[in-house]
Amino acid sequence: MPSKVCSLYLIRHAIAEDRSDEWPDDGKRPLTTKGIAKMREVVAGLAALEPQIEDVLSSPLVRAKQTADVLLEGLKPAPRLSIVPALAPGGAPAQIAEALSGHAGAESLAIVGHEPGLGELAAWLVGAKTPFAFKKGGICRIDVAKLPPGGTGQLVWFATPKMLRALE
Repeated sequence: MPSKVCSLYLIRHAIAEDRSDEWPDDGKRPLTTKGIAKMREVVAGLAALEPQIEDVLSSPLVRAKQTADVLLEGLKPAPRLSIVPALAPGGAPAQIAEALSGHAGAESLAIVGHEPGLGELAAWLVGAKTPFAFKKGGICRIDVAKLPPGGTGQLVWFATPKMLRALE
């Protein structure tokens, strides 16, 4: 892999309200208070690794956008936020990769999404046959040679929220 790579941080949204009659539109389900608090701790752990994230790409669903907002608050300097419709549930890895083409010069991006799509994207990026399983608030780092990713990426690390909270 060439020395200039782009680090992709794939992040599953934090703990959200359960599906219920109170949230008939799944896209509007917010994070819970506990989910926000735990995600702040996860982001503090991520920040300790000094990721230098330039842009955060988020699903348009409320719970992902709120997770992205926690990320923006906890990283210095604060990255820019872009809403990417392809990151909504049902988006294919190739569609998401195409959405990354607008960030071709970036060295570090965060992608906030949902399961199972995020796990499918991670597997697609590294050439694995089985999707990764992300816990809510889990993060992995995959380095790719260019954007949009066209070759096999390299999994650098994959951390549970508990592991990241221990770093803060």
